[in-house]
Amino acid sequence: MSLLSQFLAGAAQLSRAAVGAGLGLGLVFSAIPDAALARTADLIQDEAVVSAEATRPALWVVRDADSTIYLFGTVHLLRPGHDWMTPAVTEAFHASEALWLEIEDPQDQAAATPLIMQHGLSPQTPLSSRLSAEEFAELDRAAQAMGLSGVAMDPMRPWLAAINLSVAPLVQAGFDPEAGVDVVLRGHALEAGKPIHGLETMEQQLMFFANLSPEDELDFLRSTLENYEQGVALLDQMASAWSAGDPDTLYALGGDDLKAEYPTIYEVILTRRNADWVGQIQQELAGDGTVFMAVGALHLAGPDSVQAQLEAQGVRVERVQ
Repeated sequence: MSLLSQFLAGAAQLSRAAVGAGLGLGLVFSAIPDAALARTADLIQDEAVVSAEATRPALWVVRDADSTIYLFGTVHLLRPGHDWMTPAVTEAFHASEALWLEIEDPQDQAAATPLIMQHGLSPQTPLSSRLSAEEFAELDRAAQAMGLSGVAMDPMRPWLAAINLSVAPLVQAGFDPEAGVDVVLRGHALEAGKPIHGLETMEQQLMFFANLSPEDELDFLRSTLENYEQGVALLDQMASAWSAGDPDTLYALGGDDLKAEYPTIYEVILTRRNADWVGQIQQELAGDGTVFMAVGALHLAGPDSVQAQLEAQGVRVERVQ
């Protein structure tokens, strides 16, 4: 996501964790209260839209005798103006009979709301009872900048409060959920009448957060309170690496330190999920036809990427852009 982890302990780790939401898990915007998004809408409109810049994000293909699977890394939130639908991406997308995303509909509020109510709120143990007075005052200050308040966030579990504090500044800075690559591709697929499938469910993705230990949840929130304002600059760097088709730099920014400092979280968020997706890709290869699979760009970068795990199983992956 992202990407999501314990992401924490120190500004460097937290910054990578906070913006991981933009390159990893695809559901984070379903967790932001409407009041916060409404507050940021005017700010997005006031931002100068970046000049349309030609981008060449990486695209890979996996083939066998009767199957073709395109692998495309996405950014779940992006500044408007990136012209990333290159001829190679356009050709691959149009040639595909179906679209696969991390979640079939990452903006499905009807599905997200009951899950967040169940797993994201804990009024019996409010944040004010778990944070120091100074920490809760900082939470209130940050929340007011989003158009909310510490009182409104008090019933949230730490992981949900942390996501709000991590992502809202990105939206305020002009990173638009509607410009996210997943959302745009999904719109194109709907227009073309292509079937859309999800590699995971929204509940599975949400539970990556909700299953954090109580200690990890609080660490996530505390580190977010200390460093959440640094996420904009880092996401700009990561989006630039994605635009340039540079997965090595992308991984250095978003995955390298996470693996070194928090190997267990890295294993849950990246390695295991990639392994599960490799299994689903193998199932697709056992059939026939052509599909376009678009997932968070960090899943297609680094030594534990989807491509690396496919090649370890003897499946050839070819980069086409």
